[in-house]
Amino acid sequence: ATRGIKPVVTIYSTFLQRAYDQIVHDVALQNLPVKFALDRGGLVGEDGPTHHGSFDLSYLRSIPNMVVMSPKDENEFQHMIKTLVTYDNGPIALRFPRGGGVGVALDTEWHALPIGQGELLVEGKDVVFVGIGTMVDVASKAADKLAKKGVSAGVINARFVKPLDTQLIDEVLESEPVLITVEENSVSGGFGSAVNEYLVSQGYDASRVRNLGLPDRFIEHGDRTSLLIEIGLAPDALAQTALGLLDDNKRLYKPLAG
Repeated sequence: ATRGIKPVVTIYSTFLQRAYDQIVHDVALQNLPVKFALDRGGLVGEDGPTHHGSFDLSYLRSIPNMVVMSPKDENEFQHMIKTLVTYDNGPIALRFPRGGGVGVALDTEWHALPIGQGELLVEGKDVVFVGIGTMVDVASKAADKLAKKGVSAGVINARFVKPLDTQLIDEVLESEPVLITVEENSVSGGFGSAVNEYLVSQGYDASRVRNLGLPDRFIEHGDRTSLLIEIGLAPDALAQTALGLLDDNKRLYKPLAG
C-alpha cells in the first residue's frame, strides 16, 4: 500500500480482531488505501459462538481515518463493493453477513455511494428506526407492524457507521420522534453509541433514544433466526420496544397482539 498498490483484505470479522494493532499502526496511522471486506459480520448461526462477528463495528469505528459501511441488502452490497475498490482517501471497511440476501432485484450497473450518506426509506413522525446492515430489513418489517396500529414509523438506512450522516439524523429529529438504533453488533460501543455521541454533543433529549443490538454476553450456537428472536432483534420485538418508548413519552398505543 505504501508503493501505490491497493490491497483488498478479505477476511472473517472475527479473524480481523487478531490484527487490530496492524490495522491501527500499519494502515490507519499512515492513512493507506487498504480495503477490508469483512465476511460474517453479525450472527453466523451454525458456525458457532467463536465465529459470531459481534464487535467489528465497535472496534473499527474508533480508529481515525477509517470508513466503515454495511449494506441493507444484496443490491446495495454490490454498490458498496464498487465504493470499496474506488475509495482512495484512506482505509475503508465493508462489513457483510453470512448467508444469502433478502431477495431484492440486482442493478446491472454498479456505482460508488457518496461516503457518509445514508438514506431515508420511510418517513415517520412518532418513531424512527435507524438501522445499519441486516437490521434495516428487520426495522422495515417492524415499521409495517406499527403502521397497522396507527403509529407513524420511519426507517433510515444508515449505510455508514463512520462517517455518520448527522445531517439526515437532524432532519428526521425535527418532528421530535423517538429514535431507535438497530444493529447486529455489540450494543457496547457500536453504531448506536456513535449516534448517541452525536446526539449528546448536540443537546438532544437522550430519554427518547434506545439502542438495540447484541447483548453484552457471548451468543451461543444456534440458527440465526432463532437467535435474533431470543435477543430481541426480530420485527415483533422492535415494534414492542417502539410502543414502550411511545408509552413512556405519553403516546399511548395498544400493544401488538401475539
